[in-house]
Amino acid sequence: MQDAPRLYIDPGHASLFRPDAELALSPDHARYLGTVLRLGPGDAVSVFNARDGEWDAVLTGVRKDRGTLRLAERRRMPDIRVGATLFFAPLKRDATDLVIRMGTELGVSCFAPVMTARTNTHRLNAERLRAIAIEAAEQCERLDVPRIDDPVPLVQAMEAWPAELPLFAAMERFDGAAALPREWAAGYGVLIGPEGGFAPEERRWIEGRSGVTPLSLGALVLRADTAACAALALLGAQGVLFDSHRLLK
Repeated sequence: MQDAPRLYIDPGHASLFRPDAELALSPDHARYLGTVLRLGPGDAVSVFNARDGEWDAVLTGVRKDRGTLRLAERRRMPDIRVGATLFFAPLKRDATDLVIRMGTELGVSCFAPVMTARTNTHRLNAERLRAIAIEAAEQCERLDVPRIDDPVPLVQAMEAWPAELPLFAAMERFDGAAALPREWAAGYGVLIGPEGGFAPEERRWIEGRSGVTPLSLGALVLRADTAACAALALLGAQGVLFDSHRLLK
């Protein structure tokens, strides 16, 4: 069932997976399988979540906004690895969508929106952003869906961050970046500023905090959504994004 469509099944809305168990499809899943993909009874699908792992399944019925499937066997055991917490200032709709989508594909465990002096968007549609994260998780073959927190002020978020966990702050026009450490703990943080960058007083405050490592993303000034993806990819290249103890040499 290598090419079967992957569906995220919320463990809060389903009992534990077991062979031959029947699951009801959500209306969205039923429409996607039946109307978009034009699948029907007997066609293969794959279902997953962080609790149960990933299972092969077979459609037993699908019609308009309803359907059922039968579980066959488990393909992957649960294997959740702690990734980054991404602190980012909310952006315009399309840019925020990209941050959620690409961050999910790059292994982010938690999206933590922060309000800064230059944040120009203060409303986020949490339900819509979660749907984007689920779609990205289905596409990239991860088992879990990252958490999306409610927005909080920057200072509040930083002061609540555990002192023992590293925090990498992407700074534009920063030319004094120290070499990244060869190893650091899982569950680290990545901080990305708003469009226009951090206000001068915010930047001084961030750089003066213990445990914060300034992160240079090169000589060019990047859009905030580009910076988020670049920072996650840079840290991922160090071998820590998906498995912090398996480092590239």
